[in-house]
Amino acid sequence: MPAIRNDWTVDEVQQLLQLPFNDLMFKAQSVHREHFSPNEVQVSTLLSIKTGACPEDCKYCPQSAHYHTGLDRERLMAVEKVLQEAQAAKDKGASRFCMGAAWRNPKDRDMPYIMEMIKGVKELGLESCMTLGMLSAEQAKLLQQAGLDYYNHNLDTSPEFYGDIITTRTYQDRIDTLANVRDAGMKVCAGGIVGMGESIKDRASLLVQLANLPKHPESVPINMLVKVEGTPFAKLEDLDNFEFVRTVAVARILMPQSHVRLSAGREDMNDEMQALCFLAGANSIFYGEKLLTTANPEADADLRLFERLGITPEQADGYDDEVHTAVIEDAIAEQEQPVRFYDAS
Repeated sequence: MPAIRNDWTVDEVQQLLQLPFNDLMFKAQSVHREHFSPNEVQVSTLLSIKTGACPEDCKYCPQSAHYHTGLDRERLMAVEKVLQEAQAAKDKGASRFCMGAAWRNPKDRDMPYIMEMIKGVKELGLESCMTLGMLSAEQAKLLQQAGLDYYNHNLDTSPEFYGDIITTRTYQDRIDTLANVRDAGMKVCAGGIVGMGESIKDRASLLVQLANLPKHPESVPINMLVKVEGTPFAKLEDLDNFEFVRTVAVARILMPQSHVRLSAGREDMNDEMQALCFLAGANSIFYGEKLLTTANPEADADLRLFERLGITPEQADGYDDEVHTAVIEDAIAEQEQPVRFYDAS
């Protein structure tokens, strides 16, 4: 089995991105099978616990207070409501529950509520994940003490292209937050967004930044830009689908033990493109109808695709396989009356 590397160069990764497509897919699938079951996909649910009015100026984001996207601003959700949504997600087959807040960074006054959410989600037997913006070392330790499994903080793009996307925080700010999360003993969820007008070299550089962290992120979300009216990127040209699949494949090759997740943009992917992404080594999805503030394929459509491809949801530790399978089968049987996991509006 090849050694795990943390010394990739941009030139090496760019060469991988430009391999003949069939060769790249074969290489990625071969690496994937060395570390994961080829027919299992991790199923996660993401809930926006605080929407809109973010002070950051990320040009892709409908939650930024700098842009007028028609998004309603909401306060932090009550703990009880969040736990109700977590229970509903578990009932429909999710093994991991992720909570996102549109903050630059959490305030000290919010931390007790955040910690109660984490404890409640863990008591339900779900893995927990949060994305709250930048974290200090002290805040990261508090989240870890509450039982948080994963913290998500994306690098978004390459260091070279970053200034064209965001001006309100630096690339180093993001790296520092990832270090604080890792030092606190939590698992890291970090990826990026493609389709923002970046070059192939920028995509290679982003992947190098992730793969050359002292330890690879346990979870690597690969997002396709979702173009939202009112944001500066609303009129960008669509990224070629094969370029997205190539990015997934190279992420798998560089970070062979990480979960590579299809995240934002999946609503615009047909079944065939998603199947190619799974073949390329993607083995995690967000499941349900909303991904923070943008659409995501309906849950019953995900289940039908899994059934067609012979894919089963990956089990979280301590979650009984037979019970999980029964939940999925029941959901498939109820496709004519799909259940909405949550309404973040």
